[in-house]
Amino acid sequence: MAKHLNGQLLAKRHEAKLKASIAQYLPLASHPPRLVVVRVGDDPASGIYVGKKQQACGRVGIGSQVIHHPAMASQEEVLETIQQLNNDSSCDGVLVQMPIPSHLDAGQLILALDPAKDVDGLHPLNLGHLLKGEPGLRSCTPAGIMALLAHGAIDLEGIDALVIGRSILVGQPMAIMLQQANATVTMAHSRTQDLAQQCRRAELLVVAAGKPGLVGADWVQPGAVVVDVGIHRRPSQGNGEKGNLCGDVRFLEVEPIASHITPVPGGVGPMTVAMLLWNTVQAWQQGCCGVVTP
Repeated sequence: MAKHLNGQLLAKRHEAKLKASIAQYLPLASHPPRLVVVRVGDDPASGIYVGKKQQACGRVGIGSQVIHHPAMASQEEVLETIQQLNNDSSCDGVLVQMPIPSHLDAGQLILALDPAKDVDGLHPLNLGHLLKGEPGLRSCTPAGIMALLAHGAIDLEGIDALVIGRSILVGQPMAIMLQQANATVTMAHSRTQDLAQQCRRAELLVVAAGKPGLVGADWVQPGAVVVDVGIHRRPSQGNGEKGNLCGDVRFLEVEPIASHITPVPGGVGPMTVAMLLWNTVQAWQQGCCGVVTP
């Protein structure tokens, strides 16, 4: 039976460290750390995620604000908001909540962010720092996964790892981080031939495909470490109650044969939020106190 990589527990430990760090540096700073989320439209899931981020900020002492644009806001309106936040010395972190309406250019919005305030770690400059192994703000979900693997004492040296999904948000930075930890990394995607066979030879499987229940027991070798990035809500059974949450991995099938596995919910998700807080505090410390965290 697989050991669970408990993101909720580890996130609480990170929050305690961040709370202490904020208290330590607050006397040296001109203001407490502050995160601003730019949200466009009324995607229901985004509303839930933003609420959780604000709650987490409150627990550690980070001020938070949401600037909510209507769904039909223009590119220029959102860019103007980002520029105002770039110039606001009391704002340490800026996050553009995804997804955004299709008429907006997400790449242009991210490029407009001050890299020092890009707490999602998606600006090309921060991705460049990651690629070169230099200090900088890291993509939250991959950074959270790396923290989970370290906490679970997973030895990545020479491990055969497969990352399913090549998004700039998760898959690509995940592959870079694993390579920098000396894993041997393969990336799979929608054009990969014989994905099942690729999965079966992986000692570490990171699934960020965005497809509910894609990976079952027959795709996983015994003793593999399985990290499930997906989160989906199953259809309602018609009794008026919401369906349960599930991931890209068929948890009940895979749990008996894996050595370690992340639950959904309670695995990767809490650590993604924890890394967002970590990035915000790091940006605040550097901006207000000149402290650079490696």
